[in-house]
Amino acid sequence: MAGMDTPPTQDSANPTWRAMKRGLRLRCPSCGRAPLYRSYLKVEPVCPACGAENGEHRVDDAAAYFTVLIVGHVVVAPMLAFEVLWDASLALVLAITLPMVGLIALGVLPFIKGAIVGLLSAHARRAKAEAVRPPNAPPPGGPWG
Repeated sequence: MAGMDTPPTQDSANPTWRAMKRGLRLRCPSCGRAPLYRSYLKVEPVCPACGAENGEHRVDDAAAYFTVLIVGHVVVAPMLAFEVLWDASLALVLAITLPMVGLIALGVLPFIKGAIVGLLSAHARRAKAEAVRPPNAPPPGGPWG
């Protein structure tokens, strides 16, 4: 019973969360060793460390959608509070907040896209693992068998 209080090791973590965390760190979702991007938002098609095909995962507008959702919630509330806390003209408030929103959105976008690539990568690995499993075989015992 003494071993039940120990936290799980990194290897036994949920593969989906592990892949998303690696993507958030801008690393390959499969191995976590190589960079995920070749440039600002251009995903490296094949991981040089493990050979994972990260370029096959189509993120499309999901990263932009989640970026706008998160940045909007983080920035809009303080922007609305400017009117109450600070007696400034609308032009001054917009001159301060609009560049801030743009910079925050551009800074957060690669991390959110990395997490989505990680999620798609984990689901693709799971689908491939289930596709090769014989039809009458029991479910895999570990992270995707």
